[in-house]
Amino acid sequence: MSGQIKYLLDEKDIPTHWYNLVADLPERPPRPLHPRTHEPMSAAEMGSLSAAALLRQDGSTERFIAIPDEVRDVYRMFRPSPLYRARNLERDLGTPARIYYKYEGLGPTGSHKVNTAVPQVYYNAAQGIRKLTTETGAGQWGSALAFACAQFGVDCEVFWVGASYDQKPYRKTMMEAFGATVHRSPTPRTEVGRKALAAEPAGSKPLGSIGLAVSEAVEIALADESVGYALGSTAGHTLLHQTVIGEEALKQFELAEDYPDVLISCVGGGSSMGGLAFPFLREKLTGNRDLRVVAVEPTACPAMTRGRYAWDYGDMEGLTPLMKMYTVGHAFVPAAIHAGGLRYHGVSTLVSYAVNKGLIEPVAKPQTECFAAGLRFARTEGIMPAPEATHGIAACIDEAVRCRETGTEQAILVLVTGHAHFDLGAYTAFQAGEITDDELSDEQLEVFLNQLPVVSPR
Repeated sequence: MSGQIKYLLDEKDIPTHWYNLVADLPERPPRPLHPRTHEPMSAAEMGSLSAAALLRQDGSTERFIAIPDEVRDVYRMFRPSPLYRARNLERDLGTPARIYYKYEGLGPTGSHKVNTAVPQVYYNAAQGIRKLTTETGAGQWGSALAFACAQFGVDCEVFWVGASYDQKPYRKTMMEAFGATVHRSPTPRTEVGRKALAAEPAGSKPLGSIGLAVSEAVEIALADESVGYALGSTAGHTLLHQTVIGEEALKQFELAEDYPDVLISCVGGGSSMGGLAFPFLREKLTGNRDLRVVAVEPTACPAMTRGRYAWDYGDMEGLTPLMKMYTVGHAFVPAAIHAGGLRYHGVSTLVSYAVNKGLIEPVAKPQTECFAAGLRFARTEGIMPAPEATHGIAACIDEAVRCRETGTEQAILVLVTGHAHFDLGAYTAFQAGEITDDELSDEQLEVFLNQLPVVSPR
């Protein structure tokens, strides 16, 4: 035996509480502003989009928030998720680093997104909402929400970014199998979608963006009081629910008798980073244990590394509240990279705050480097990671190589957010040499940043 590989918890070890990072921050991050008046939003105004219980979670300063038994009952279908020691990858890299990965691909839809989909549907159903709308980038969130809606008898309508919709037809099959209605965004079903389609050449198929899909989903929800809207990333409650990942990982590192020196996750909107990192940042902020936290985004959508920390809308049309976040601008239309979940223009206010305060270090990676890292991971660890997850793996390999070159022994923890079973076309294209790197030029970036709303200093 060459040493333990799997660190497993029992169902009784599923966390009973979510962790709220706000409780341990030195100050409260900026709260949302009204998209028209730019004044702080009231609970009543926010209630037009979110269930009351979710809004209370967004506004809470309590350190821990109890997970309802009904939610934990569904969690038992797929949690706790395993922590692995990547011993084969370590040998392949010839590194003295100890590499661990928390794997979220064993859930019913193959990614971490179900961790927040289940409670969001639960709270909306308890409030009497019978239908939820949402956007989805790579399709993982749409699949997760469709699954969760099926568990609680709620209808689901998904607006899916056109580029990923075309790339992954079988994920649409999964959403529909769970009972969801799925649209290619932009769609003529909404005023926002019709406007976007009219701006394109006749007969073309616009790639769309997550921001545009958000606008479509929000437009439908605002038009009917019986319809709610669910957000797969960026919102405070979304990151809160994901902290089951980090809470489990802390227990698993106790089993391994180890602790990470470096924690790494990909970042699109920020839910995976918040889910893994926030419980570990609690330990850092309270002076218990220190570590570095690295957030990895695509060079094609460089919000944290080249964007601006500013007030911006969560959607392209400006229907959602203004958030203080790292952004490349709500008008941004990204290239059709295969990591569809990382094509969002902005990053969660909580993750953005942590980056701004130096608690999280951002880096950007081109997709060819990430696919190469994904293949290396597949050939050593036996898991084909989702294109989003390959960004974290690429940064993990960088850290492990640095350890090899310096002779440093350290523990590295990376989050593998899901599998690539619906992304095999992307891997096929990469192995055929058909994947290229898209990078936003300074001129293009400036065009989008110049469209940020002007908000008085607060």
